[in-house]
Amino acid sequence: MLEASGLMVFYENMLALNNVALRCGEDEIVGVFGANSAGKSTLMYALSGIMLDVEKKERMAGGERITLAGEVRYRGRDIMNLKASKRARLGIVLCPERRRLFKESTVLENLKIGAYLATAAQAKETLAYVFKIFPALEKLKTRLSGFLSGGEQQMLAIGRALMAQPKILLLDEPLLGLSPLMQAMLMRAVREIRDERRIAIIVTEQYARPVMPIVDYAFILENGSAVLEGVRDDLMDNPDVKAAYFGV
Repeated sequence: MLEASGLMVFYENMLALNNVALRCGEDEIVGVFGANSAGKSTLMYALSGIMLDVEKKERMAGGERITLAGEVRYRGRDIMNLKASKRARLGIVLCPERRRLFKESTVLENLKIGAYLATAAQAKETLAYVFKIFPALEKLKTRLSGFLSGGEQQMLAIGRALMAQPKILLLDEPLLGLSPLMQAMLMRAVREIRDERRIAIIVTEQYARPVMPIVDYAFILENGSAVLEGVRDDLMDNPDVKAAYFGV
């Protein structure tokens, strides 16, 4: 469904992604784990097309030079040079790190903003689904998003991404700064979204413990390189993965 090969991103003279290969099939949940600065967000920006916007902005401002190389293919189509907006229309939707909500808008307004690619019927149906999977949001729909807790903001960020009708959902560190209880709840919701909506999902995280149980396949990033990959059970049994990403 979505596949990257030989993916490389340079920031001036720093190599942020080094020959990364990754794939996510239909209805799969794929995990990408790595420490801070391993290249997780850069990978998500490259897959979603946002890195092209960042590169253009830096070039026009005379700032940091960014270079991309390699291939990104979606359903066999080369989309490496396709803008983020056009990738979103294909169904590749990013839920970014740190939520990036419109904090002076209400919960309901944020969700409606996310529906810019949906028909009226799709928006109505998806809104009902978002409130079903995150019932707390329905009770808070008139509250400004800037006054939500971290967990509530993350529910809203995922809900807003769902409103865009994704076929593949990119979740960039959705558990950052949340309690273990909230992390577990969100991962159950992510699995339900995959099962009920038939949406493929790629999720990045620093720590594997809350995420690994729901993934079908996973990749380990270190210093911009994919150093290990495998199915869930194989990686969960790997002592190096346990030590680095499970804290055992």
